[in-house]
Amino acid sequence: MAKRVEQLDFLAPEPSQGKVVPMALHAEMQRSYLEYAMSVIVGRALPDARDGLKPVHRRILFAMHELGLLPDRPYRKCARVVGDVLGKYHPHGDQSVYDALVRLVQDFSSRYPILAGHGNFGSVDNDPAAAMRYTECRLAEIGNDALLQDINEAVIDFTDNFDGSQQEPTVLPSQLPMLLLNGASGIAVGMATNIPPHNINEVVDAAIALIDRPDLPDEKLFELIPAPDFPTGGIIIDDTGIKEAYATGRGSITIRGVVAYELIEASRITGKNRRPRPALVVTELPFQVNKAAWIEKIAELVNNNKLDGISDIRDESDRTGMRVVIEIKKDYSPEVLLENLYRQTALQANFGAIMLALVGAQPKQMSLRELLQQFLDFREETLTKSYRHELGKASSRLHVVEGLASAIARLDVLIEILRQAIDGSTAKIAIQEQMGLSEPQADAILSMPLRRLTGMEQQHLRDEIAALQQQIVQLELVLGDRRELLKAIKKELRYLKKKHGDARRTRIAWKDPQPPLISSQVPEPNEETKPKRSRANSITSSKEEQSPAKPAKTPSKNDVNNSNPDKNATGQSATTKNPRNMPPLPQMPVEDAIIQITYKGYIKRLEASNSNGQSSPISATNDDITIAVYPTRTDRELLTFTHNGRVFPLEVANIPALAKGSKSKGTPLITFLNDLTDKIVSHTIWERNTETIDSLVLLTSQAKIKRSPLAEYAGINARGLSVIKLKDDDRLFWTGTVRVNQQIAIATSTGRILRMPADEEQIPLLGRAAMGDQAMRLRQNETLVAAIALDLGENPDTEIVLITAQGMAKRIGADNLRLAPRGSIGSQTMTFRNKQDYLVAAAAIAPHHSQIAILIGRSSEDQQPRILQIPITELPLQPCNSPGQSIVELSSTDIIMHLELL
Repeated sequence: MAKRVEQLDFLAPEPSQGKVVPMALHAEMQRSYLEYAMSVIVGRALPDARDGLKPVHRRILFAMHELGLLPDRPYRKCARVVGDVLGKYHPHGDQSVYDALVRLVQDFSSRYPILAGHGNFGSVDNDPAAAMRYTECRLAEIGNDALLQDINEAVIDFTDNFDGSQQEPTVLPSQLPMLLLNGASGIAVGMATNIPPHNINEVVDAAIALIDRPDLPDEKLFELIPAPDFPTGGIIIDDTGIKEAYATGRGSITIRGVVAYELIEASRITGKNRRPRPALVVTELPFQVNKAAWIEKIAELVNNNKLDGISDIRDESDRTGMRVVIEIKKDYSPEVLLENLYRQTALQANFGAIMLALVGAQPKQMSLRELLQQFLDFREETLTKSYRHELGKASSRLHVVEGLASAIARLDVLIEILRQAIDGSTAKIAIQEQMGLSEPQADAILSMPLRRLTGMEQQHLRDEIAALQQQIVQLELVLGDRRELLKAIKKELRYLKKKHGDARRTRIAWKDPQPPLISSQVPEPNEETKPKRSRANSITSSKEEQSPAKPAKTPSKNDVNNSNPDKNATGQSATTKNPRNMPPLPQMPVEDAIIQITYKGYIKRLEASNSNGQSSPISATNDDITIAVYPTRTDRELLTFTHNGRVFPLEVANIPALAKGSKSKGTPLITFLNDLTDKIVSHTIWERNTETIDSLVLLTSQAKIKRSPLAEYAGINARGLSVIKLKDDDRLFWTGTVRVNQQIAIATSTGRILRMPADEEQIPLLGRAAMGDQAMRLRQNETLVAAIALDLGENPDTEIVLITAQGMAKRIGADNLRLAPRGSIGSQTMTFRNKQDYLVAAAAIAPHHSQIAILIGRSSEDQQPRILQIPITELPLQPCNSPGQSIVELSSTDIIMHLELL
């Protein structure tokens, strides 16, 4: 070829003309192929280790961010999004962009979908999504929160798009390790990636553990993230491949579908006069298994006589979930059939994990530790840039505001300058020279409206200067101390975990063993269709098990010893022998009761006579503590308030009563509230008596406060009721019944406490739809830790106990707190010996309290929480400007979770 090129040199133009350059074919092919390969690797197939996204996904999210398709905005047509992506950032086919968008919406493809959609986006049967002109989309909450919050040029790098007309981000400022959460798959040139998805709770815990201990052993890290968590569920049966993949970046993970054994009732079987048939019911399939193709494969094996024991197979899946019924032939073992299905079909599949991603535009196969560390390093870098950007803005604003304040303080000089100035430029120069101000300050003064000269506006300027100075101090503290920066990262991770965390979908066989295929818990058919007991595999129950469940009975003095509750069925008139069958009579006296609720969410009802005369039977066990006690009556309701601003009712009479001497820890409260998943904030008893208790006070985590009439909570149904309007980033923090002549003390993590009257002027009555007024202004990174109802008129010597994260505690007199109006900054009640300490709890001491109980949690999963009880007299009574004294020795893994008075 080189000789041929030399022979044709006379045909080539002069090098100065630059039109055709002779080159050996093999050299050109090598150069072009390498360019193509790197283009595919970097620009299409492999995700970035920092934000876990490929370029097309990143461009879709950025285009939707620019369109304003936020989670609280209406959906927009997918065609509009695809058009923007194609026209601005991604010069490829529209179908490839739409396919990538669809995958970001599918909850069976992504563990945490970062887009939300309306319309048909496909199914596990590999059904295609509807055309982009029919479907709609917008950003999901986790996509907006975790990927697009700090997107600006000061935090991340931007680059020109394909034609230089737009700027696009090279990476998104991810706040969560999305590469591990949603996984990734892609085939490049000569390499491929296949990263499994994981559970957000486990990944965040592991990331925080790596921050605390960079030298954390692999064994501990693998305990925090024991296995992937696939969106379609399934069961992981072996950890050998998982450990290999986590340690080296490559391994094989074996997954099985979830199968149950059932007797299918005759009414569900086609045909007449047929007995119930045994069947295997598949409710979950391994990740990325096509359900329709899997069923077709089983039918093919049966028709080719390669799979025996199946009489029928049908798909009964609906919008409630997957359900594939495989009927078993007579006398055929279900265990043998299931084993054949595992061996011959995709009911058991292997996920080949290849944890390959781009690090600095270079593909690299990484271990689990390396993937987490790449994210943590990136997050530390972006958070540092973000804080520096905020510090620059705050410093510039402080400079301008100080100039405004200086001008107002020397108003006569300023007016004289303006009078003598010919034009604005002259006035600007004169202000700089005569008042010693900078050019930005002079510009701000000249653009200042006259209303800024009023006394109220001057106070606003002083408040703004104080707030900016505090913000600058906090930012400089974080930027100057890497430990503070890492603490901010951990706080951010915990917040996102709390907001978006959910339970595992994929079971782990060695931690959660699958029950036997045939057990006594299999549901029974009805009496008419039940088969006779004749075979060893029969699961028919005994006569006692077949009897219908008896209704629950509330023990009382009249029926504790009643061993024959059906005796009144013979027609006896003495109905008191069976009070559970009596209709409720309004004139019957109700029983006195005491309701106890524990920190772990258990509730129980005691008879008043079982409390040994105690009006407040609070107790503590080894790992739980009573946090609420309500002496009440069985004709009243318990109102439960959740963090999203809703209230749910529970009849006190419906809470099971415990017999005297019972050591039961009670019943989980959520079982009475339709398995409520929202975080429970507080409780109160609805007494339907507005004469003694005026209203209910509600306080949010952003210190919004309001009072609401108790009459508005009458007649709530089981679905609950909204009690307060909340912003997206706000949550209900505390509720309490407070009389008009009482007061409320609100404590923050920095040790400030605001004591304010609970009267109409400070906390006006508002309706349920109202948001509330600002009780106090929270500083940067400051949170609420407690709210206390005080009645100093009845108990003027009330004391408040305070405890910090590092175990420092003390008592202060409540009357030492300055009574201030709503909106005040409150009183500083605690000083801290180091910058890492902060207030975690505060509570008012009543006359009958003698001890405090501290619930101390452990960050390690294999350690149970412990409770420490300390006499109140051991807590020193100190002034507000003291740090208290150490009352508990805490290890590095200890966390103070709750404080209760006994």
